Amino acid sequence: MSRLPQCKPREVVRALEVLGFVLVRQKGSHAFYRNPKTGHTTVVSMHEGHDIDRSLLYGILREAGVSVDDFLEALKQ
Repeated sequence: MSRLPQCKPREVVRALEVLGFVLVRQKGSHAFYRNPKTGHTTVVSMHEGHDIDRSLLYGILREAGVSVDDFLEALKQ
């Protein structure tokens, strides 16, 4: 397993969208994403000017059912 980089919220959202997630709703600074194929959902905190910590990013990926390698590949696209 590769080590996750610190990412901006927009980068995480872009990678999730590449993996098939769509924005369901947003309440305040929290965006709720769902993958229609797998049914997995996750929440991304959209605080501008702040990076998402690696521990939170691991939690987002676990909740979304996405492997670290798949996420890193989507991040490159």
